[in-house]
Amino acid sequence: MKFLTSGKVKDLYDVDDNTILFKFSDRVSAFDVKFKQDIPKKGNVLCKFAEFWFNELDVPNHFIKRESENEILVKKMQMLPIECVVRGYFYGSLISRWKKGEVKVPDGTDTTMAAKLPEPIFDPTTKSEHDIPIDKQKALEMKLVTEEQYNWLEKTSIEIYKKMASIADNVGFILADLKLEFGLLDGKITLGDSIGPDEYRLWPKDSFEVGKIQEAYDKQLLRDWLTANGFQKQFDDARDDGQEPVAPQIPEEIISKMTNRYVTAYEKLSGRPL
Repeated sequence: MKFLTSGKVKDLYDVDDNTILFKFSDRVSAFDVKFKQDIPKKGNVLCKFAEFWFNELDVPNHFIKRESENEILVKKMQMLPIECVVRGYFYGSLISRWKKGEVKVPDGTDTTMAAKLPEPIFDPTTKSEHDIPIDKQKALEMKLVTEEQYNWLEKTSIEIYKKMASIADNVGFILADLKLEFGLLDGKITLGDSIGPDEYRLWPKDSFEVGKIQEAYDKQLLRDWLTANGFQKQFDDARDDGQEPVAPQIPEEIISKMTNRYVTAYEKLSGRPL
């Protein structure tokens, strides 16, 4: 088995002509900054979430089987250079981009922070070190996908979001948004990569309140701590000066809370112990 590459969270290995092994780690990143500290059990949770969602969703995907507590086998495919983001709530970067006039929301949308959108919206980005939001026109101009592919991705991504949101709702969670990746397998668009709390925002329904920062059962917990302590601005300033941002030490309290919430989210959504 040949090592291929290390991503922010997982390591990839070439198994054979048709198969890749994903090895999930406990690594964590936020705002495109990699941290030296690990989040215990994170890799285990991400691995089992990938297995759960790929088996739960009625969409062709590249999942073959889970190999261990933190490894899955997947089929090789040609990944499409677009990240398919679906937003169900007015939150996160959508707010700042809307204020700047960079993105539109449906007429009649409640633009209070964390308000539910009238309908989920497709809000894709490029796939790069620093993702850039795009619309259909931009995606076609950049030749990332064909018009037929874009239309399929939009329709299917929203359908997947609605299915996952329904599952989350049934166990007391709100799925605020979701990032999906697709590729081509035997000429057909196929769901790929992995799906877990690094790819979506998950909020508990019992503490949800429109107009407030929500309690995060996902990576947003770390982002919120960084923002509250001024680190996001430090990262942006460093990049503006042409420097690589330096990751701060994550408090043990945040690390422990992330582990507990990742595990809780998996056990509630899947109905299985970790």
